[in-house]
Amino acid sequence: MATAAAAPAPPGPDTRTIELGGMTTMSDILIEARGLNMHYGSKHAVRDLSFSIPKGRVVGLLGHNGAGKTTLMKALCGLAPHEGHLSVLGMNPRADRTVLLQSLSYIPDVAILPRWARVDELISLMAGLHPKFSAERARHLLQRTSVGLSDKVKSLSKGMVVQAHLALIAAIDAKVMILDEPTLGLDVLSRKSFYEMLIDEWCDGERSVLISTHQVEEVESLLSDVMMLNEGQMVLNIPLDQLDQRFVALSHDPAAADAIAAAHPLLRYRQHGQQAALFDGAPPADVQALGQRLRPNLVDLFVALTRAPELNARSAR
Repeated sequence: MATAAAAPAPPGPDTRTIELGGMTTMSDILIEARGLNMHYGSKHAVRDLSFSIPKGRVVGLLGHNGAGKTTLMKALCGLAPHEGHLSVLGMNPRADRTVLLQSLSYIPDVAILPRWARVDELISLMAGLHPKFSAERARHLLQRTSVGLSDKVKSLSKGMVVQAHLALIAAIDAKVMILDEPTLGLDVLSRKSFYEMLIDEWCDGERSVLISTHQVEEVESLLSDVMMLNEGQMVLNIPLDQLDQRFVALSHDPAAADAIAAAHPLLRYRQHGQQAALFDGAPPADVQALGQRLRPNLVDLFVALTRAPELNARSAR
């Protein structure tokens, strides 16, 4: 269980970002934001976000409830007004929403499939509404599930409804898929089946998917990149293969605890029964010599970068 460092308050985490996917050209960029802000009444829900997502990426949008994930996703789909620059597939989502939705797929965090409909009726409905929908592909994807074509939505379990929804959405020849907490409330097997179908059947190196979740440990192995929000601000934006270049985790003996704490780690925690510390950047060489280097864990980074400082201070006592 992660606990905060019992030490003087360290400097705030380095919030610099690294553009996802390394070197890219403008033609590779599917989503771009610069100075993006969003307000709901008096609440500043999204604060000065700047990022880009190139093609062929699986990006995790991580944050606690209320961090701004759903607000940002609504802006990407043209469902909410924004300030600043926002481009999705070269279009302004708000102004060009009708055209954009022909090449963008979206599963919101609430169930929207009509409960009265049969699955085959939904396929026919989608085929009539969406020019890039393939009924044949939808039926192929449904064969990976336990959902029958004659089943009514109201007869399906929550996990089956989510799988049916993914099959319908993935049957659209889109370039970007946006998923807002897609597996929330599902059991472990249903979540695993959902992500397996997503990766196997939709991700092809050209399309990109943005997955919003706070179930960090379940998506880490799927992601190419991570963006982390806290209270509407971006606190991390980095390819996963660069995490251990920026962050350093050390396991150490109890005798070294004071020296480790004096180096101001972002987080002190336990891993495999040993005390450990997480640093943004390499600590001094004499501190590194006190421990054994570990691979930074995305869950621990999430705790370190999104936990309120006053909670950290309280739990350290």
